Amino acid sequence: MLVRTAIIAALAAGFTLAAPARADEALAKKHNCLACHQLDKKSVGPSYKDIAKKYKGQNVAAKLEEKVKKGGSGVWGQVPMAPNPAVPDADIKKLVAWVLAM
Repeated sequence: MLVRTAIIAALAAGFTLAAPARADEALAKKHNCLACHQLDKKSVGPSYKDIAKKYKGQNVAAKLEEKVKKGGSGVWGQVPMAPNPAVPDADIKKLVAWVLAM
């Protein structure tokens, strides 16, 4: 009985974790982030997986949220990150958390 409960709990946790990832990819599409970024390959900007790898274990969420909002340059090469002032702060927080969790 205990093993069955643990399996059910693990499956439930997996489904709970999977839903936000889909929701945030949809959010990235909604705000046109995928015009410059891809999940696992470089496009105009770095891939989300490369961003997550570069910043793994670092407390950089606030810094990246600001960069998404205001734009930036120099970290990933010559192409600047365009500012995204129209994207709500709550959505930026979700997107940055999603990228860093990859």
